[in-house]
Amino acid sequence: MPSEFDDAVRTAVLRHMNNDHRDDNVLIARAFGPFGDVIDATMTTFDGDGGQWHVITADGAEEVIRVPWPGGSISERPEVRREIVALYDAACARLGVEPRPH
Repeated sequence: MPSEFDDAVRTAVLRHMNNDHRDDNVLIARAFGPFGDVIDATMTTFDGDGGQWHVITADGAEEVIRVPWPGGSISERPEVRREIVALYDAACARLGVEPRPH
């Protein structure tokens, strides 16, 4: 069973991702989901095994994707940031996008 994070941690991470990194959410969804035409993505939850995004495609379809953490299962709050950054970097590499510095 994957590790769960408390509500305060989950709320803070989701607020940060959805307010400050909306473009990163879209890159991650495009790179790791089955829908290449994602125009919007919102991170909705995460646990020790990965993150989940609600995506909207160019034709207006709404889907949910789940992406495992690149480094494997995690259980500590600092590991969440590390894995999201790793997802972003991997998404940029997969899509041929120059990543911004961290």
